[in-house]
This record gives sequence, structure tokens and C-alpha cells, in this order.
Amino acid sequence: MTIDPAPSLFDAPIAASASAVDGDDRTPLLPVRHPNQDLFICDVLDAIPKDDMASMEHPVFSLSTKPDNRTRRYEHNGNVIEIIPSGKGLATIHDKDILIYCISQLVAKMNQGEQPSRTVRLQAYDMLVATNRQTSGEGYRLMADALTRLRGTTVRTNIQTGGIEETRIFGLIEEARITRKTFDGRMLDLEITLSDWVYRSVISKNVLTLHRDYFRLRKPFERRMYELARKHCGVKDEWKIGLELLQKKCGSNSPLRVFRSLVKKVCEHDADHGHFPDYAVTIDDDVILFRNRSGLKSKPDPVASAGDDAPYIDPETMHDAKGAAPGYDVYALYDEWVSWWHDMGKPELKSPRAAFLGFCKKRHERKPLR
Repeated sequence: MTIDPAPSLFDAPIAASASAVDGDDRTPLLPVRHPNQDLFICDVLDAIPKDDMASMEHPVFSLSTKPDNRTRRYEHNGNVIEIIPSGKGLATIHDKDILIYCISQLVAKMNQGEQPSRTVRLQAYDMLVATNRQTSGEGYRLMADALTRLRGTTVRTNIQTGGIEETRIFGLIEEARITRKTFDGRMLDLEITLSDWVYRSVISKNVLTLHRDYFRLRKPFERRMYELARKHCGVKDEWKIGLELLQKKCGSNSPLRVFRSLVKKVCEHDADHGHFPDYAVTIDDDVILFRNRSGLKSKPDPVASAGDDAPYIDPETMHDAKGAAPGYDVYALYDEWVSWWHDMGKPELKSPRAAFLGFCKKRHERKPLR
């Protein structure tokens, strides 16, 4: 992978609403601004955060907290991607929250048997709450700026999505339209039309579940590290990557010694706080190791323990179940659900995934553990 020069992604002042300055004494995670967010996310059962794998693999989004106005080019294993800013700068990894929210809504609709449109209709407040953002006037202003950067950033690439390779030139979103405002001008209802590139990733299910604490990570750099771990480690026990390759995948132009120091700080914070979602992260001799925490770690196949005729639930759904029933042992819930299914006479399930997640959600509603 080769990277054209870009502004330093890690030495800029940090916006108070987004991330923390290196070396400060704040906790690595932002506070949970909306503890009852599941009440507001969506009218679809399992709208759990999802991300497209193409942008998780390649550094499409800027990690800078200042306007990033340089064109960047990446090449790796035959894939070429150029990211071209508008006058407002490149879309940032915090702007990506909007895309993640839209993708999550589309995946949730697909899981309900619907064929979603590229145009997502949503309420601005719901999106701010679901992504742990402020719901003040400043929160709405920042969201409007993010939509502008997403629309203005141009991508030129030959990366495959949905099994198709072609050179495409497009914006990250095609259009954003505010359909209803409050009396003081705040947006209420939005329509966001995704690019065909992003939409193709969704309908081909080239997406992965994110831990909700992704939206609480203060530093853009940590968000990018988590994306890479989620993409490459997944449900495996561990994943290793060299420091220089991690730097390239993050899109950093910092000197290697500076980047090394930043990675070490992340590892130290994780050792002290255990804050890094899903994975424990350590560094030894310029090799970064991501170890799967117990909640996502591969476990004995639940189908084998429940019987060969039990409905199959894949690891991604087991991960989603953690969000539907926080605090519960989802494998114990699976065994209980299978027993209930047997007692009901083994009815045909159109979507075992949706049925199991519904079971978990109802259990959480009846007896929340947290």
C-alpha cells in the first residue's frame, strides 16, 4: 500500500465533542449521553450498528480534526483508491457515524424481509441519540457540516463491492435533503441517498456489526484501530499486525516514532481501563496484538450443544444478541430459546436470526440487567 502525503492526522487540537487531546487525564470513552437510546433508534427490531467492510479495510475517512484538504491515494493488492476533498475538506471518521447509522437501518429492514431503497428516511434526533452525539443546537450544526463533507468528498476506486469490480467516481452520499425543520431552523426529518457503492455493500451483506461503544471512543485514531480489528480479527481469538502496516492502514502520515507512541498510549489506556471495544490490544516489539474479549470470542457451536435440529445462529447474530440483551449470557439465552422452540412443536422459522433477536430483546425488556 502506498500513501500520498496528507496532513498530520494526530497532532491537531481536538474538538471537545469528538475526542481528547493526547496526554489529558480524561477517560478514553465519552460518557453515555443517552442511556435509554434503544427506545429511540428505530421502529425496526434489530437496528444494531453495522459498517461496510470496504471502508473498514481501506482508509477512506480522514482522522484529522482540522479541515483536511489534500487529495490522497492508496494502492494495495491491486486496489486503488483516491479520496478527493471538497472545499469543506474530506469526510472524517466522525462523519462516518451517519453512514453507519444509515447502513444499520437498511440491514435491519433486510432482516425483516424488506428490500430497502438507497434513500434512507430518518429523524435527525434519532441519529444523534443512536451515535451518542449531543442533541443541542451545536449537535445539529455539526451534523449538517458532516452531511456537507460526505456529499462533497469524491472517491475514485476500483475496489469491488458486491462481487463487482469497476472504476467508479462518486460521493459517499449522493444527496441529503432536510424535509422538515423546527421553528428555530433545526432539522427534524432527513432523507439521505447513499452512493451506489455503499448501497451495493449493504444489499450484498458485506457488513459487520460494531460494538455500541465504538461511538464513545474519543480519539479518531482509536476508532480506526477498532475498525481494522473488527474487520481482520472478527470472531477469531487474535490478530497481529506490524506497526508500519497498521500505520498505512490507518492512513497516518506521522513519523513512525510518533505513531508508535500513540499506539502505546492506546495499549496503556486499554490495560488500565479495558476500554477498547471487543478486543484487548497490546504492543510488543512493534507488533500489535488484538485479543478477542470473552463476549465475542469463538465458543462451542451452540447448534451442537442444542441438538442437530436446532435453528442455526451465526456468530454475527450471537454478537448482535449482546446488544439486544445487554448483560445476559447470550449462549444461555440461545439454549433457552431452543428449548422453547422445541416446546412449541418446532414451528418453521422464516428468519431464525430475527426470532432469536426478538426473544433476547423481550427478555431484556422484561428483566433488564443493565
